Amino acid sequence: MGAIRVTFYFDPVSPYAWLASKALGRIEDIGGEIAFQPVLFAGLLNAHGTKGPAEVEAKRRYIFRDVMREATRAGLPFKAPPGHPFNPLQALRMCLAVTEPGPRRRFSLAVMAAAWEQGFDIGDLAVLKKIALDAGLDGEALVQQARQASIKVQLAADTEQAIADGVFGVPSFKVGSELFWGADRVHSLLRY
Repeated sequence: MGAIRVTFYFDPVSPYAWLASKALGRIEDIGGEIAFQPVLFAGLLNAHGTKGPAEVEAKRRYIFRDVMREATRAGLPFKAPPGHPFNPLQALRMCLAVTEPGPRRRFSLAVMAAAWEQGFDIGDLAVLKKIALDAGLDGEALVQQARQASIKVQLAADTEQAIADGVFGVPSFKVGSELFWGADRVHSLLRY
């Protein structure tokens, strides 16, 4: 039996996507092959007529306390970015512009860690270039690739495909036709 393909839908704007990224090794330990799929969380929200959690003040306050608790429980460093919600578009496009699975994984994880572990502003191009460099990529070239119209169109198309596949939030995982939503659903995916 070959590897089990698990699509990981993420947007670094979500601290829960960051938390979920810390459990990917558990999925790989049982034969899961993770495909990193950046999607625009705002696009998912718009398609389903909902507000983002950070747009509702009570939820925003709760999310940060909840993520801090979960990070502490898991022994993870947590330092929120300077503002939230922030614009993740350039980071998403750069993730998508990295087409090889290994480098895309490395860069995507580094972007989420930069935002939620180091508290960096990943809307800042200089920060993204440095993250790319630290991940073994050419940051300037990646910025230029991410600005291409084809990447912008691809991100929109990938988000639309995710919506068609039933994705309504991030993080989400898809195995075959089964969807698992949320950082706390990795255990359900593992049982499946």
